[in-house]
Amino acid sequence: MPEHGDGGQEDRPSTSPAPAPAPVYDLKGLNCPLPVLKAKKRLATMGPGSRLWLETTDPLAVIDIPAFCVESGHRLIETAAVSGGHRFLVERGGG
Repeated sequence: MPEHGDGGQEDRPSTSPAPAPAPVYDLKGLNCPLPVLKAKKRLATMGPGSRLWLETTDPLAVIDIPAFCVESGHRLIETAAVSGGHRFLVERGGG
């Protein structure tokens, strides 16, 4: 059996550090269509592949945010129900 004096670290790829956590955009208290409009404006300032957490309290956001992502070419990575609302992790598309 081969010996790994460094705990097997030679098997780990030497890549750049992990990306920074996605920023959180607080859209709580806003009602349709403001969460989508503000998310659209914020994502437009970000580079393709950047990620952004959207936090909402609008019950329609569970319909509006996914539809916005599809229509705008963004990727919805994760959706979570949280106390009082929802969180959406959106990855900006290339367009």
